[in-house]
Amino acid sequence: MRVKKNIATSESGFIFNPSTGDSYSANPIAAEIIGLLKEGTAVSDVKAQILERYDVTAAQLEKDWDDFTNQLKYANILEQ
Repeated sequence: MRVKKNIATSESGFIFNPSTGDSYSANPIAAEIIGLLKEGTAVSDVKAQILERYDVTAAQLEKDWDDFTNQLKYANILEQ
């Protein structure tokens, strides 16, 4: 899973898709995840980092991950 190369992001959570002109605002954890995916970090490594850094169970992370990635797909942020 990778973020499209043309997607502009900032550390503050601003996301811009120049292909569509759409912009989004992400919370700090979402911005961190998008940054890691944009760098090419494997999904399993991203999840491991989130579990290590934040107070979340693996089950809750999986649920939230599915919701989050579905939103990214709908927003045309991820490569197909």
